[in-house]
Amino acid sequence: MPNLKFERSVNKDTGITRIAGLDEAGRGALAGPVVAAAVILPLDNPKQIRKLSKVDDSKRLAAKDRALLFDLITKHAWSFGVGKIEAARIDEVGIIPATKLAMLEALAQLNPQAQYLLVDGRLVLKSTPLPQQAIIRGDSRSMSIAAASILAKVTRDRLMEMIDQSYPDYGFAAHKGYGTQFHRDVIGRLGPIAEHRRSFAPMRLKLL
Repeated sequence: MPNLKFERSVNKDTGITRIAGLDEAGRGALAGPVVAAAVILPLDNPKQIRKLSKVDDSKRLAAKDRALLFDLITKHAWSFGVGKIEAARIDEVGIIPATKLAMLEALAQLNPQAQYLLVDGRLVLKSTPLPQQAIIRGDSRSMSIAAASILAKVTRDRLMEMIDQSYPDYGFAAHKGYGTQFHRDVIGRLGPIAEHRRSFAPMRLKLL
């Protein structure tokens, strides 16, 4: 289970308390936005932290558990924000820059603002002056990053379910825009829609 080891270490070394965990959802999908979330947990409030004891990497949680934890995180976090970059913008700038833009959008929504960042993976947000640490597999190691992973995943899944209502033949509610065989087959049969990322290999190289 993720814990507060990284957050406590930063706090001990710097005295900083507003430490934001950041993660994204949908980076590898063929359709839909990339969504990022930032979460600052109340490190100095053990009672609130205990209410978030079941927070885990979103990939290890069932959808119903993610939904319950989404509500707990948004209720008990000190601050949180969610940013999204749509498929057309992803095609313009590329998926890594788009992911960073989504993270910056999420950071801008924090109130109070973050003083330090814990970022999942290897991403470095060079356009912000905030001190930061990239943590490989951070969503399974840091509670703040795990909380962000849940907010990003649940938000994106709900967005894909809304898209599914407009394009029911594509099955977005089931595969959430990822490259399942069903999804690839339906793109090959019906063609891509505006929500598809035309710069991604299957569509760019016409491999469908």
